[in-house]
Amino acid sequence: MRAYELMVIVDGSVEESLVETTVRRVHDQIKAKGGDVKTTDRWGKRRFAYEINKKHDGYYVVIEFLAVGEGLDDLERQMRLADDIVRHKLIRLPDREAAHRGLLEQAAPATAGS
Repeated sequence: MRAYELMVIVDGSVEESLVETTVRRVHDQIKAKGGDVKTTDRWGKRRFAYEINKKHDGYYVVIEFLAVGEGLDDLERQMRLADDIVRHKLIRLPDREAAHRGLLEQAAPATAGS
């Protein structure tokens, strides 16, 4: 299992209840592919630095999770097709950063002479 960070920007013109529905849908998609959601950080509604698809603001959500890489192509495809998601960015966290954030167990250092 690898650690991933997913930022999702939900259309700012939708109601907040729909934002929560979208976040639950993303969580369900991650879990359906064998993933494990660790944290969900809701940044709230923010104004864009520039107009995106004739929209000026959106709800930012950052999700950290563990998953195998094979199922993530379908997750990204579903987000590209979703009308309420303006943008998304999925990155694999380096193992060292994931361990620093508490997402992965740090490997025990090799002992000398064993």
